[in-house]
Amino acid sequence: MTTDFLFPKIADCSYVSCYCEENVWKLCEQVKRTRPEELSKCYAVFVSNEGRTVPLWRQKAGRGDDQVVIWDYHVFFMHNPLPNRCLVFDLDTTLPFPTYFHKYVTETFRSDLALRPEHHRFFRVIPADTYLIEFSSDRRHMRRPDGSWIKPPPSYPPILSNTNLHCLGDFICMSAGKGPGAVYSLSEFVQNFYKSPHVGVQQNK
Repeated sequence: MTTDFLFPKIADCSYVSCYCEENVWKLCEQVKRTRPEELSKCYAVFVSNEGRTVPLWRQKAGRGDDQVVIWDYHVFFMHNPLPNRCLVFDLDTTLPFPTYFHKYVTETFRSDLALRPEHHRFFRVIPADTYLIEFSSDRRHMRRPDGSWIKPPPSYPPILSNTNLHCLGDFICMSAGKGPGAVYSLSEFVQNFYKSPHVGVQQNK
């Protein structure tokens, strides 16, 4: 790809393993600070389902040749500057950073047709500016019953909003009408964000 990316180098992005929701919040924050005119074209995307068992391929934490892993949820960043141009920035994928939407979805989610219904993926798509304001997590989900950390947390303080101490569950929930943003099935997600590169191109007759 040759374009002016929002994040030129993955190494320059804030990243802590197993804190994908905060990694994406930091990407949104970076856009607001450095490219505010693009913020309205950016989204935080949560992937999960009712049972919180979603298979994803091409993940750094995955196993086997296909690098597949089953997460309870995952979060990635999306930039949709034009109707026929959408880029995915996933700090946990083995695909390029960024990857065009169609390639990312095809290789990461494949199809629900070959999966049991309990493994079907749903997507909560949240505008970046909304995510920056409403997301709030005290990281309780990463603590064991004795208070110790399952995985070491980021060095910066927890991201807390003015209205809610901990609302991560509202973002992971895939029930329509609850939580911020819009919820889509995999096919609906593709229909809403993938447009052929030839859309809008007029041919002379």
